[in-house]
Amino acid sequence: MSPDSTLNSQLDPASGRDSWFVESAPAEHADSSTTFERLYRAFLAARAALGLALIAAQLVAAALGTPPASSTLTLSASYAFAAVALWLLPPLRRGVTARSMARVSSPHWWAAIGVDLVLFGVLQALDPSGVNYGALFVMPVLMAAVLSPRLLALATAAVATLALLAASSWSLLLLGVDVGLKTTQAGLVGGGLFAVSLLAGELSARLAREERAARGSLALARQQEQLNRLVIDEMQEGVLVVDRRGRVRASNPASRTLLGADGGELSWQLRGRPDWQPLALALEEAYAGGRGAELDVALPLPGGISRSLRLRLRFTRQREGSEELCVMFVEDNRELLARTRQEKLAAMGRVSAGIAHEIRNPLAAIAQANALIAEDVAGMRAEELTRMVASNVQRLKRLVDDVTEVAPGVQPDTLALDASALVHETCVDWALVNGIEAGPQSRFRLQVAAPDLVALFDAEHLRRILVNLLDNALRHAQDGPDTVGVRLARQGDALELTVRSAGLPVAPEVERHLFEPFFSTRSRGTGLGLYICRELCERHGARIDFRRASDAAANEFCVRLRMPGI
Repeated sequence: MSPDSTLNSQLDPASGRDSWFVESAPAEHADSSTTFERLYRAFLAARAALGLALIAAQLVAAALGTPPASSTLTLSASYAFAAVALWLLPPLRRGVTARSMARVSSPHWWAAIGVDLVLFGVLQALDPSGVNYGALFVMPVLMAAVLSPRLLALATAAVATLALLAASSWSLLLLGVDVGLKTTQAGLVGGGLFAVSLLAGELSARLAREERAARGSLALARQQEQLNRLVIDEMQEGVLVVDRRGRVRASNPASRTLLGADGGELSWQLRGRPDWQPLALALEEAYAGGRGAELDVALPLPGGISRSLRLRLRFTRQREGSEELCVMFVEDNRELLARTRQEKLAAMGRVSAGIAHEIRNPLAAIAQANALIAEDVAGMRAEELTRMVASNVQRLKRLVDDVTEVAPGVQPDTLALDASALVHETCVDWALVNGIEAGPQSRFRLQVAAPDLVALFDAEHLRRILVNLLDNALRHAQDGPDTVGVRLARQGDALELTVRSAGLPVAPEVERHLFEPFFSTRSRGTGLGLYICRELCERHGARIDFRRASDAAANEFCVRLRMPGI
């Protein structure tokens, strides 16, 4: 059980006794201790005020012609001095905790509660003027009810009642006061003290429960706020919270990037810059219409260009005393189109892979049947037809292989391989197949910077990429020596495989679609070669890019391969 928990709790069934205190979580320990100390200091201040009030009452009585007894004045002055000292001097209350106030043997309990019981009982018994000091017992009883366990609080009320009854008996013996009157007064005051103890205990217990519930709700609210802030900050979609005056109340990093502003600018006024006027106009129209809207705006950028943005405006529900705010979701239309295109490509890839799988078996049967027919029609006119069938079957087979190669779900094996040897072997085989002879006037030139260059890739996939790029380079290269070239060299922390094709530059409208599937500038092309190259590179952690050569005389495809240990 934590000694510094706040206020009260209910019956502790495990311990079989009343416990005013509950265990606090580590995060709540500081708040609980602070709450106890605040209540403790408040009671000490009240005791100091009560002590000063006792002295003032004695002085007023003396001024009115009824001087108090010297013993009464001495006791009142001593109590006032002790109460003020305990309130003003921190060393006197050092070490006080909820646990120390829960024990009768604790000096802190006696300094704050026990002293009051003894002194008020003595005042009640020794004052010859018959003044009733019973009301003073409310202070220690109330303090015990709030700061001590319930059993100890009730015991405090019982001690106060016994002190009143003892004072009544003492007055009867020494002063001859009517015992019935004094005993009745003591009984009534004692009953009131028990009522104060029970009611104060129940109220403090209820307040403690509500405080714990409020603290738990606050912790959950803060956690939810942190989660919301994290989610909003990580969103690729821009989010702005704007009021009617166009002042941005909150924004996330994506919105600041889309609008080309830093945090300082965007945290002030949306109407502060001319290039944000389309947003301000859209906001005014939405507020005027009184409902959400969805529209496209063009945001001017430096250089005479503009950025197309998709805006979705939603309004918070206005409540009494709250301001209506507009939540503006901002997206770049280019990213929307890219995501839509990517989703279509993914769906098309899955469909194409399924179709390719279904075509493979009938295609094999056609090829086999055509081979049998070719044997029977050898030397006849139909032989040319069988060759046409065989050629188109091979073309369909390559198309099926290409689609199957990039089918979703295929996990390639990435291994360390000798890139120098593989590139050299592949280029030699490719040159022989395409009838390219070696020599000073050869159309093809191979440059490998060093032997034993190791890359992380799959050997068959790297060979396929290189052959695709070489076929594409030869197809678009001009006639002449060194118009097609391959260079393998280390660049920084990666290997760079470059395939060069001397020729006219690629048109911008073609360049932006180079790596898209089924895009081809040839009527008989499948449009899958470069797409397959990019897909295979991404699966092995490599990257392929297109660029115009530094001498502006050729087009280049550059593949950056990972190296082991880097």
